[in-house]
Amino acid sequence: MTIHHAPPVGALLRDWRQLRRFSQLDLALEAEISQKHLSFIESGRSRPSREMVLLLAEHLSVPLRERNALLLAAGYAPVYRERSLEDPSLRAAREAIDLILKGHEPYPALAVDRHWNLLAANGAVTNLLGLVADAELLKPPVNVLRLSLHPGGLAPFVANFVEWKEHLLVRLRQQVRTTADVQLGALLEELVNYPDANGGTGAKPVATDEPAIVVPLRLRLGDATLSLISTTTAFGTPVDVTLSELALETFFPADQTTVEALRTLAAAAEGQA
Repeated sequence: MTIHHAPPVGALLRDWRQLRRFSQLDLALEAEISQKHLSFIESGRSRPSREMVLLLAEHLSVPLRERNALLLAAGYAPVYRERSLEDPSLRAAREAIDLILKGHEPYPALAVDRHWNLLAANGAVTNLLGLVADAELLKPPVNVLRLSLHPGGLAPFVANFVEWKEHLLVRLRQQVRTTADVQLGALLEELVNYPDANGGTGAKPVATDEPAIVVPLRLRLGDATLSLISTTTAFGTPVDVTLSELALETFFPADQTTVEALRTLAAAAEGQA
């Protein structure tokens, strides 16, 4: 049986430094330590204190989950807890999320984790999920990027599919580079190979004299085409792994047609309840 040993903390810190494109001197100056000390830590000649691991991780903008991994590699206990959103200690955070989602109706809003798995959504999102043909895509955990780009998901209804797909892939590539997350890398590889709903690559975006300030999601809904622009919100200064990895995606109507269509959809769903 082959035993695989976890990399030492010095090697992990070096990997994060290189990922952030810092030289040893750059990081040493940022952390206000000597370059020689940092070199000794990375080479394993010096064992960093718990405080030093956290200091370097802070200057390298290492995600909280990976900071725990650095602490474990250095022989220390993790300091950042990871709890379910249903945990009583996160009640205030959960209530804030629910307030934002509910208050955003009749416009779509949802909460996702670091892998883009759906954690919570409002009624407007639920209404739009009725468009999804492949029921497998709606089985937990529901991945919203897969749902958006899969031919059995919302892809057949996205009028600007090529533009929207590229927008999502750019965001995901940036996230992969920032986090070095293997699961996100696998998701990126999967999504890159998705065709459009017709099996092709879709039409190229139409060039205009005045470029759009944001990339909208243009979603065909019956006779109407919804035009939605999105914003992303995260918790400020979280010290819990779950909250640090949670993002709220809220969509706003880009025109009056979208406003009226979403209000009509919400009213119809309420009448059926």
